[in-house]
Amino acid sequence: MAAEPATEPSLDEIVALCKRRGFVFQTSEIYGGLGSTYDYGHYGVLLRMNVKDEWWRSMLRDRDDVVAIDSAILQHPRTWEASGHLEGFTDPLVQCLGKCKRRWREDHVRSEQLGAEDAQGEIVCPNCGGELSPPRQFNLMFKTHMGPVEDSGTEVFLRPETAQGIFVNFKNVLGFARKKPPFGIAQIGKSFRNEITPGNFVFRMREFEQMEMEFFVPPPEAERWHEHWMEQRMGWYTDLGIRPDHLRLREHGAEELSHYSSATSDVEYLFPMGWSELEGIANRGDFDLTQHARFSSEKLEYFDQATGDRYVPYVIEPAAGVDRAMLAFMVDAYDVEEVEGRKRTVLRLHPRLAPNKAAVLPLVSKEGMPERAREVFGDVRAKMPAEFDEGGSIGKRYRRQDEIGTPWCITIDGDTLADGTVTLRDRDSLEQTRVAAEEIADLLADRLDQAWTSPKLA
Repeated sequence: MAAEPATEPSLDEIVALCKRRGFVFQTSEIYGGLGSTYDYGHYGVLLRMNVKDEWWRSMLRDRDDVVAIDSAILQHPRTWEASGHLEGFTDPLVQCLGKCKRRWREDHVRSEQLGAEDAQGEIVCPNCGGELSPPRQFNLMFKTHMGPVEDSGTEVFLRPETAQGIFVNFKNVLGFARKKPPFGIAQIGKSFRNEITPGNFVFRMREFEQMEMEFFVPPPEAERWHEHWMEQRMGWYTDLGIRPDHLRLREHGAEELSHYSSATSDVEYLFPMGWSELEGIANRGDFDLTQHARFSSEKLEYFDQATGDRYVPYVIEPAAGVDRAMLAFMVDAYDVEEVEGRKRTVLRLHPRLAPNKAAVLPLVSKEGMPERAREVFGDVRAKMPAEFDEGGSIGKRYRRQDEIGTPWCITIDGDTLADGTVTLRDRDSLEQTRVAAEEIADLLADRLDQAWTSPKLA
């Protein structure tokens, strides 16, 4: 297991690392940026890709009762009528009447200033202390138009969640997947919400990526499967290195439950800004399929030919965010320690999540070392994602790979040319060992295989 971080990072430290090492940038930065939208650099792309791969692994490759789908971002407008988003997907908006004119979610301001969302009393602008307007409901869906003419008949919306694309395809999936309840339909995709007060870096954005799975079950089995998926999803995070004492499962109170939910629990992580939601696991009942059947006049039910039973399945939904998960893994892996009198910043990411598994470094850019290093790099890259790094001193390159989260560094030096061995450096222990160059690729492949089969290895 990786060592416990010596200190807990601030969000500013994570943001600085992301910018410095090419994980995340402010979008349109040369124009001053655009509020709460971000671009992912090379290492951010790789890290997010690994997070998604691990989610797919847990849903598809490790199970035989879940199938995949990829639904369109633009759905028929009736989809959002049936789901309740057109009328009910709103937040209470207040606007500063003083100097700054900024807009805020009333429930957030009320909770922060008075201690409870339903507390009575006067609230003021959090920015300038000015008077706030009476609240009005603000729909969170982005609206656009389809076709050449902008009139009410062509209004469409960017989806605020991926779930509805699964529900409207329930009948299609039943037709080809040869599955019967209990079974799930999973997808990863972009969603869009016109949040009033997004923030905390990539934790809350207007454009984000979701990992959602709808698990359809016979109604009497819903409670049991809800418990199953809460256990599974908690285990997914801890298996990939999240510290158990920084993770918790919080059950929603009756006043928090969505109108369609009989039970919901959030997987929460202790972020720098406090305990916050990573994903929700909800028992949605039969609300979604019933609504879409009513609005579309299509039967969205399951008929069991063996028993003659016909019913609308209940749905258990684990819904997670790619961006939030990535942020949690980075926060949990971030560490600053003192090594030989100097501070070292390191991302102790699980090898399965690390953007690169190995880096090959020639000690100097002469004496045939770069050429020999390229040969070793070719062997390693054939086995796993790897990087060739020859810019700067060897110490600076080690520090760069530490901050990227690379588990293993391979250094080609004078001894490599003399006896055919390389130096293998471990990111977490800093142990350095000599290994035969022709054996290094297979050795690291074995270690990586252990990380696949032993999920808590890091």
